[in-house]
Amino acid sequence: MKKKSINKLPVAKIGIIGGSGVYNIEGIKELKEYNIKTPFGNPSDKIVVGELEGKKVAFLPRHGRGHRIMPSEINSQANIYAMKLLGVEYLLSISACGSLKEEIKPRDFILPDQIFDRTKLRKHTFFGDGIVCHVSFAEPYCYNLRKLIFDCCRELGINVHFGGTYVCIEGPQFSTKAESQVNRQLGFSVVGMTALPEAKLAREAEMCYATIGLVTDYDVWKEGQEVTIAEVVENLRANVENSKKLLKLVISRIDTEMPRKCECKDALKYAIFTQKDKIPDKTLKKVKLLVKKYF
Repeated sequence: MKKKSINKLPVAKIGIIGGSGVYNIEGIKELKEYNIKTPFGNPSDKIVVGELEGKKVAFLPRHGRGHRIMPSEINSQANIYAMKLLGVEYLLSISACGSLKEEIKPRDFILPDQIFDRTKLRKHTFFGDGIVCHVSFAEPYCYNLRKLIFDCCRELGINVHFGGTYVCIEGPQFSTKAESQVNRQLGFSVVGMTALPEAKLAREAEMCYATIGLVTDYDVWKEGQEVTIAEVVENLRANVENSKKLLKLVISRIDTEMPRKCECKDALKYAIFTQKDKIPDKTLKKVKLLVKKYF
């Protein structure tokens, strides 16, 4: 497939980044694939844009088709930037995770409201090289989008937890028992490998962002129920089917015609600390898509 030039890209205000097991979205009509290049490199795969529930939607498999990219190898900068090029304002993230609490059971869904970072090797910002940006990240997820997803889960009868802390580890190995117990003692709710830097970059891109956590296991803290690959795969399959139903309902309820009322839409308004005349032209060109409305 030939590369589509930027000025010919469609506009899709809703984006989906699929995690483990979610490599496509059923029911998308009039779909086309776009091989988008960004100043930060290539996204995980071609982005599929089509119509779902009467709205333009962009879909990207986070690990690439065939699950060939490890969590620490994901180019989240390119993934989020490509979504921004398409005009995405609402970004839904699907992420498999392990439970750190008895009441959060395998096959449950969770909509975390906080993240704790235990990663080491990832690029967490679009900025640098002569431009300094400090975005607010106290509330890493969009409350309005999370509440909409929660209401849709309840309507579909999906057992869902509203709030909780997602501790993001580097991977690709699962936790040790010692790590799992410490994470529990710190009060974290679930553990996964992909929430960051995706959430930070989505905030810098001024997107409404929410993670839909698909709980597959009890990590390794629960004696006699240590995580096994077979268990993860079986529970993931069940979760994926529910997530596809959920996405259709959520997309039908997102009003892309109304102005957003949350703080996500203006995250960069007071965040750029560098004087414009001090920013190197090369750097400004690289991040122009993100900052142009303020300059």
